[in-house]
Amino acid sequence: MRLEGWTGLQVTRPETGVLLITLDRPDRLNALSIGMKRDLIELLTEVQADDETRAVVLTGAGRAFCAGDYVHPDYTAEQPGTVPSIAGGHSDAASTYTALKMHSQALNRAMRAVDKPTIAAINGPAVQSGLSLALACDFRFASATARLGSGTLRFGLMPDEGGHWLLVQLLGLAGALDFLLRARLVDAPTALALGLVTEVHEPDDVLSAAIAQASELAAGPQLALRMLKRSIYRAVESDFEAALDDIATRTAITDHHPDAAEGAKAFREKRPPRYA
Repeated sequence: MRLEGWTGLQVTRPETGVLLITLDRPDRLNALSIGMKRDLIELLTEVQADDETRAVVLTGAGRAFCAGDYVHPDYTAEQPGTVPSIAGGHSDAASTYTALKMHSQALNRAMRAVDKPTIAAINGPAVQSGLSLALACDFRFASATARLGSGTLRFGLMPDEGGHWLLVQLLGLAGALDFLLRARLVDAPTALALGLVTEVHEPDDVLSAAIAQASELAAGPQLALRMLKRSIYRAVESDFEAALDDIATRTAITDHHPDAAEGAKAFREKRPPRYA
């Protein structure tokens, strides 16, 4: 897959099997434009089909992870009766609905649809749609100086890109109500205590820790790992019987894959497995 030509993004391969996506608009704290969202959706679609990519790390350039949506510079808070102007829609009710479905929500949907492990290396503030994008990843490694929040209610707006659903998944009903209705902006240790992030690292170490974890996952049994990831997400939204049937169906495939034979052979030979 191509590594160049993406809007506001830098794409590199820091380790075998690992793709690093960097939101690269540090001058505006990596706020997401429609072009960036469009290209991220396309990039994640390519990631799903790319055999060379086994795990993904997402981070931000400069001092922020992502400050949310890019607000048009012509907008001023003194304009009465208006909301921030976001290019690509939002001029009326119909265009707002379409823009949300096709861009903001589609981005988080694309991130969740990737079967390969995804890690957000939250190097700084992650707010509004930036928070939701991080929550759509499987793991979140945060810098000790990072801050996380929705912030939308402070402006009379909504977490319209799906952040409310993602927060319910992680915090439960009571926690999501507390976090969103009180418009909380939390530091990294608090986010760790709440369960919003997986690990907290020193600022200079967060990206390397995320890449190291991605590299470890990339070396694992890929089919079983991806099947298990999808089964876990399905289990959250299923009853027990449906979850049992889902994982039985997937196990019928993975048990007969060469990775399973290699795992058993490596165990017998007392050596690390070498998965294809």
